[in-house]
Amino acid sequence: MRAAVATGVDAPLTLTDLDVPQPGTGEVLVKVTACGVCYSDLNLLRGHYPFARFPVVPGHEITGVVTAVGEGVTFPEVGSAVGAQFLYDSCGHCDYCVRGDQILCPRKRITGVVADGGYAEYALLKAGYVTPLPPGLDPVAAAPLMCAGITAFNGLRQGGARPGSRIAVIGAGGIGALAIRYAVAMGARVAVVGRSPRGEEQAKALGAERYVATSETDPAEALKAWDGGADLILNAAPSTDAAAATLGGLAPDGTLLLCGYGAQPLVLPTQPMVLNRLHVAANPSGSPHDLRDTLGFSAAHGILPDVMPITLDEAPATLDAMGAGTAHGRSVIAFA
Repeated sequence: MRAAVATGVDAPLTLTDLDVPQPGTGEVLVKVTACGVCYSDLNLLRGHYPFARFPVVPGHEITGVVTAVGEGVTFPEVGSAVGAQFLYDSCGHCDYCVRGDQILCPRKRITGVVADGGYAEYALLKAGYVTPLPPGLDPVAAAPLMCAGITAFNGLRQGGARPGSRIAVIGAGGIGALAIRYAVAMGARVAVVGRSPRGEEQAKALGAERYVATSETDPAEALKAWDGGADLILNAAPSTDAAAATLGGLAPDGTLLLCGYGAQPLVLPTQPMVLNRLHVAANPSGSPHDLRDTLGFSAAHGILPDVMPITLDEAPATLDAMGAGTAHGRSVIAFA
């Protein structure tokens, strides 16, 4: 099979041929239909994951079709369309696993970081950690739902989103654009915080009722003027400072949720937090049941990201462009 392999930190991807793996006990072999190119893949190459295993096939936004199953696997069946996510597997017996919060397992393994992922024509995956694709869901456009989608959808749920909530989303990129659309579909009111006024048209097209350009106004003051502040601020930007700048825009009992962050530490104003019972939380993707809910909700509401299909051979240049800040749109490796 054709594959792209990460051989080490700061080393370019190597395009090569590998043997097609065979499924063992509890495993399924998936013929990959598509794999999203995620900023986490770039972080792997930059050495942001000290626990990474090299060489490794990157990619954790996988859709495909099961072509073989290992011993003991009764589900999914051969021929099933499935998706695979950031969470490759977990220990299965800790309190978090048995309660369905496998993403919090201390022994979890990450797809495309410590186990081979979807930058290849076939992927060997754990049967209990792949998720059926709802009928009719385009597998190429759906690939980013396996990471950006579940992070946005589960983040909103973890942050207490409900009909009528005032939800501010920082950044309207991969996670942010989906968070806006999910929040609107949940019946929430949405504001978008971006750097430039140029983002207003896109934000309004996605369903936001207002837009805050940080280059022109203080985001905390602008959100506080929004009927008393946001109930939930979801940071989808790769910047901790961007999130911190909005904290004063929370309504009492509001939550700042980090789905994106940067290298900077988060500094909190303790007195306003105590006096207004403010909360700070974070969301690291989700567990298998969260992905099922994400895909089901996406299919029911017709929510799919806009994607740009590329070939496997174009993946290295795409990652280079992402690192240089010149990439546009959401790239997805599509296999014929």
